Amino acid sequence: KLPTMKMLLSLIALLSAALLANAAPPTCYSRVLSLSKEITESFKELQTSKAVDSCVEMMPRLYLDIHNYCVLAKLRDFVAYPRCDRVLEVSELKEKARSLYTIMISYCRRDLVFLTDDCNALENPILPPIEPS
Repeated sequence: KLPTMKMLLSLIALLSAALLANAAPPTCYSRVLSLSKEITESFKELQTSKAVDSCVEMMPRLYLDIHNYCVLAKLRDFVAYPRCDRVLEVSELKEKARSLYTIMISYCRRDLVFLTDDCNALENPILPPIEPS
């Protein structure tokens, strides 16, 4: 009976810790990180969607690494891209990119640390290998 009680108490402690970790308010860094991932994923979906205009194929690639200083220029270029504005999904994506840029240069300016300024890495990212499932 005693080992079962210890295991139950350990499980309760573990679940409580997990709930507390999820209840923590987002930091500037975590917000920028999650928004950049969301934008990158949305862009991938946009490129593979059959419902979008052919202009999407001509858009600049959008891979975001918030640790790379060149990401700021990448976001500016993407938002300023003159085509595809009539495509709703592109307009929404540009608005998210504009928000990320604003957050990075205004609200989180002092919280972010850029580890590189390799602009080529944003054009030709080295993605981690996909593990077989």
